[in-house]
Amino acid sequence: MSRTQETFNKKDVRNKKEKKRKEKEKKRLARKENDKKSSLDDMISYVDENGMISSTPPDPSKKKDIKLEDIEIGVPNRDSVELDPIRKGVVAFFNESKGFGFIKDMETKESVFVHANNLLEEIKEGNLVSFEVEMGPKGPTATQVKIFK
Repeated sequence: MSRTQETFNKKDVRNKKEKKRKEKEKKRLARKENDKKSSLDDMISYVDENGMISSTPPDPSKKKDIKLEDIEIGVPNRDSVELDPIRKGVVAFFNESKGFGFIKDMETKESVFVHANNLLEEIKEGNLVSFEVEMGPKGPTATQVKIFK
């Protein structure tokens, strides 16, 4: 009986697998030799007063007392900001055939929807207008819109 013939590719694959197995064994032995017992103290990290992570505990003398009542969670209400009820803005877009458009508020830089029913005078794009803001079904809506003189 003769020995089975191995192609070059089969020999190459077998050699690569053997090489990979030996490297893995070397790494395992190296880890075993260098293995030192780690403690929980080595794994703990602390956050200092500036919010930076460090390996040393924070200094208790720099600790600040904060009252629970002073902590606000969430976004502050928009109603807390006092705004003039009559605002000024520039007509950014207005479609006369459809009867609506948008005004860019000069103070808040927000776009406010305007409908043709809420106009006191005819307006065009680029006009400086004064208006009042009310909350509509889909957001802020401009009412009492007239050209600012």
